[in-house]
Amino acid sequence: MSVQPHVPVLLDEVVAGLAPQPGETMVDGTFGAGGYTRALLAAGARVAAFDRDPDAIRDGQALVTESNGGLILVPATFSAMAAELAARDIAAVDGVTLDIGVSSMQLDQAERGFSFQADGPLDMRMSQEGTSAADFLNTADEEEIADVLYHYGEEPKSRRVARAIVAARPLTRTGELANVVRKALGHKPHDKKDPATRTFQAIRIHVNRELGELEDGLAAAEAVLKPGGRLAVVTFHSLEDRLVKRFLRERSGGNPGGSRHLPQAEASAEPTFESVGRAVRAGEAELARNPRARSATLRTARRTGAASWTGKGA
Repeated sequence: MSVQPHVPVLLDEVVAGLAPQPGETMVDGTFGAGGYTRALLAAGARVAAFDRDPDAIRDGQALVTESNGGLILVPATFSAMAAELAARDIAAVDGVTLDIGVSSMQLDQAERGFSFQADGPLDMRMSQEGTSAADFLNTADEEEIADVLYHYGEEPKSRRVARAIVAARPLTRTGELANVVRKALGHKPHDKKDPATRTFQAIRIHVNRELGELEDGLAAAEAVLKPGGRLAVVTFHSLEDRLVKRFLRERSGGNPGGSRHLPQAEASAEPTFESVGRAVRAGEAELARNPRARSATLRTARRTGAASWTGKGA
C-alpha cells in the first residue's frame, strides 16, 4: 500500500473494536486519507468507504486499484450509507466506523478555509459545494449567527462576536474573520487558546451540518449492520461525544428519549445495540507521535438482532 499522508487516530483501538475477519464487509464512513480502510483491507475485509470531499475520493483511487476489488469508494455522506450500499447490492455489513469532524488534510490546506492558522478564502465546505462560510456570515442575521456560535462553538460571548461579524461585513478571508473575533473578545498574545477557535468550529459544524449528519449516520449504521455487527465511532469534542453516548444509551435500552433527528422511540422497542466496554482515549505513546489524538474519544457497540428503531435510512 502507498504511504499515508496522515496518522489515523486510535487506529489499533478502532480495528480491535471492529474485529474484522477475512471476507467480511466493513463501512469506513469517513475515508479521508484511508487509514482505517487500509487496516481493514489488510485484515482481509472488503470495504465500502464514504467521503463527501471530492479530493479524498480523487486521492483514494490509487488504493482502489491496489485493493484488487476489495475497496469501493463512494462519493457521498455517510448518512446516505443505507441507500448507497443498497444501490451496490450490499444488503448488510459486519462493521461501521466513523471518524467525526474535519480531517487533517482539510485543515492543512489554506485554500479550503477551515483554519485561521494560514489565511485563505472563507469556505469550510467539506463537499466543496453549497453554502460556504462566507455565504452564511454575509447573509444571516445577527441572531442566527449568535445562535450558531453559542450552540455549536459553546461561545459564551456569542452575541458580542455576532454583532462584530455583522458590522465587519462583507467577510471573505479566514484571516479577516479571525481578527474580527479576536478584537471582539480582547485577544491577548499570551492567551493559551486563540478565541477564534470556538467561532471557526461553530461555523464549520453549521455549514457542513455535522451534528445532524452524525445523528443520521448513526441511525443509518443501525439500519445496515448485521446482528453481531460492530460500530466504532471516534469523536473530537464534547458535542459529538455526547450525541454518540446518548444514541448508544437509548439504543441499548438505557434511555428511550429521542431527539429532533432521532424520534421518540416506542417504549416496547427492543435494544438494537449493546455497548462494548468503556470509552477509549489515546495513550501516552500515541499522544507523543500524534498530538491530534489528545481530544479523541472512541465508543464501540455491537448490533443485536432487534429491528431498527428508525427503519432504513436514506
